Amino acid sequence: MAQYDVAIAYRVYPGISKTPAFYATDKRRLAELGLRSLRLALEDVRVRLYAILDGCPPDYEELILRYFSKEHTEIVHRPRVGNAATFLEQLDYLIAQPHAEFVYLAEDDYLYRPGTFRWLLEFAQQNPHAHFVAPHDYPDYYTMALHRGCVQLQVAEQYHWRTAGTTTLTFLTRRSILRRTQSVWRTYARGNFDASMWMALTKHAVLHPLRNARNYHAAAIWAKAWIYGFRQILLGRRWNLWVPIPSMATHLERTTLAPGVDWNAVRQLVESTQV
Repeated sequence: MAQYDVAIAYRVYPGISKTPAFYATDKRRLAELGLRSLRLALEDVRVRLYAILDGCPPDYEELILRYFSKEHTEIVHRPRVGNAATFLEQLDYLIAQPHAEFVYLAEDDYLYRPGTFRWLLEFAQQNPHAHFVAPHDYPDYYTMALHRGCVQLQVAEQYHWRTAGTTTLTFLTRRSILRRTQSVWRTYARGNFDASMWMALTKHAVLHPLRNARNYHAAAIWAKAWIYGFRQILLGRRWNLWVPIPSMATHLERTTLAPGVDWNAVRQLVESTQV
């Protein structure tokens, strides 16, 4: 059986949510930009891909196979089952797969800088305390009171790395860790927030309700962390989440682009580079 550096579960939905920075009215082009950039980011990385197509037309399968070899790819069609259901499928596939210890959960609206994934993987391989590693820095880390106190810093290669309390549902971890934490992740299907799941796992700011009561959004994140994750908070271990500076990728929502990188220049580079 072939061995891979990482197994990726990549979920794609043909609709557009919020306001993407690029191709805001054309999800097909947006999805291709994200997929093309991921392929370029994965230079020299051996990948086993699980592509979960949530109600996608037939040409989305052709798009996946344009950038990822059929030999190393499994495509799964679903009849628009929704965000939570496809996230659970990502968990199921990555926990069950025998191909790689490192696993990556990916969403379709991210833009990656070429050649960066190997540094993400190398940081996780060389630092056992890096239980979870996200590829993107996030504007909220610098503006929300909830994120105060994440101060661990480390330098590796050309990147600075910092700890974070929360991120999105695009991240790298080990299969063994994903298996151990799956009870928390599965609360997403019961209405939990992504940030709340992360808060329960990292235990960041969970004991500071006043810090999170400054607005409704922050208070709701804190409340759901306790409602769905009180056992993890009280009895579970503390898991570390690390992110790179400068960012290796960005969520393509216009208002949450990762700081410090010219993402339009990255888009142009991705679209002009032969794959």
